[in-house]
Amino acid sequence: MKRLLCGVAVWTLLVGLTGLAKAQYTFTTIDVPGRFRTIPHGINDAGQIVGEYIGHGLLLDVDGSYTTFDVPGARATFAFGINDAGQIVGTYADDGGYHGFLLQVDGSYTTIDPPGAPGPWLTGINASGQIVGWYSGQNEYRHGFLLDVDGSYTTIDVPGEFETLARGINASGQIVGNYTDDRDHGFLLDVDGSYTTVNFPSARWTEAAGINNSGQIVGSYYDYDAGAWHAFLATPGG
Repeated sequence: MKRLLCGVAVWTLLVGLTGLAKAQYTFTTIDVPGRFRTIPHGINDAGQIVGEYIGHGLLLDVDGSYTTFDVPGARATFAFGINDAGQIVGTYADDGGYHGFLLQVDGSYTTIDPPGAPGPWLTGINASGQIVGWYSGQNEYRHGFLLDVDGSYTTIDVPGEFETLARGINASGQIVGNYTDDRDHGFLLDVDGSYTTVNFPSARWTEAAGINNSGQIVGSYYDYDAGAWHAFLATPGG
């Protein structure tokens, strides 16, 4: 496995609520009919949504129809990312542990286990088919990785930090996730190999979960004073 070696540009991206445009949103509740604990994780440009419900994979199509799926032989299936071609990535559990998977539009599954990387969680896939995720190392710390279209793996570790989790990737190859020192910080890994720390102002923990082709980043942060988690949207330039 190749290690990603690059310089690190660590600075704080200030994302104040007052700096964001006031957008109007319509909220729709998503529940698999007759089931409970429905959790969406990813969406593509067409509006297809993937996620999970009580250990099963879930696809909600643009016509409102639900498709549930399970990796053959799996005890649990979790879908995390979908690209515009309809390819889905996620993780499944069997008697041997956790494994990554790629579900093609023709219904075929491919198991993805980075060499020497137990228990991978595949969390994002872009239009080119590049996949990001993370795995637990022998030292029990977690490491991010990129699986390129040529089949090569690259480990992603924010230099000098304990843990790195890659969570999302856009069409240009920009990657977001979070890393840990004494607390969690979001990060942006640019195509030139430079890292940028993404911290919501005054937040104890920040986790960056996804990035679109415009460079907008979504995630969550912990408000220590309120004792609650909140979602955030970060726009390029702060």
